[in-house]
Amino acid sequence: MTTIDLGRPEAGDVIDLILDDHRRFEGLLRQLRDASSDRDAVREAFATLHVAHARAEEQCVYPTLRRRDAIDEHEAEHGAQEHAEGHQALLDLLECAGTDTQKFDDALEHLASVVNHHLTEEELTILNPAREDVPPGTRESLGEAFAAERNRQIDAGCGSLQTVRKIVAAAERDGLLDD
Repeated sequence: MTTIDLGRPEAGDVIDLILDDHRRFEGLLRQLRDASSDRDAVREAFATLHVAHARAEEQCVYPTLRRRDAIDEHEAEHGAQEHAEGHQALLDLLECAGTDTQKFDDALEHLASVVNHHLTEEELTILNPAREDVPPGTRESLGEAFAAERNRQIDAGCGSLQTVRKIVAAAERDGLLDD
């Protein structure tokens, strides 16, 4: 369980909740780049948030947006592929023995690149259309479902090395990662 506060939203517009997490990712990446921070604690927090956020989106948000034609099947699949790529990059960072090595810095640079690409693309191609195409009441109910799943995942310790390894192995089996 991470010692860094990841927030515990219980309700709200799902778009705002997702954007709040996106800003958290950016802040955690800044902390990971800072050699004076407790990089092990930040790495654990980032892993927990990444897995919880991705699972909540894939289980609660993407299917509903797809059913409401706010996004198409390709966008939902592409979002899942980008989550898988993020999990793979996260696994590479988690498997670094120390946080003061060139291997860690290289893994962090790759993770930041993958995550920042996904955040930008998701905000442009999924969240903006959802803001226009999904009524506020639906976004509120999606927010409750997203927050509940996100918090459940965090409480379950979803960012452990073993869990991320399992997620990446499943993504490979499902063809979500390029060889």
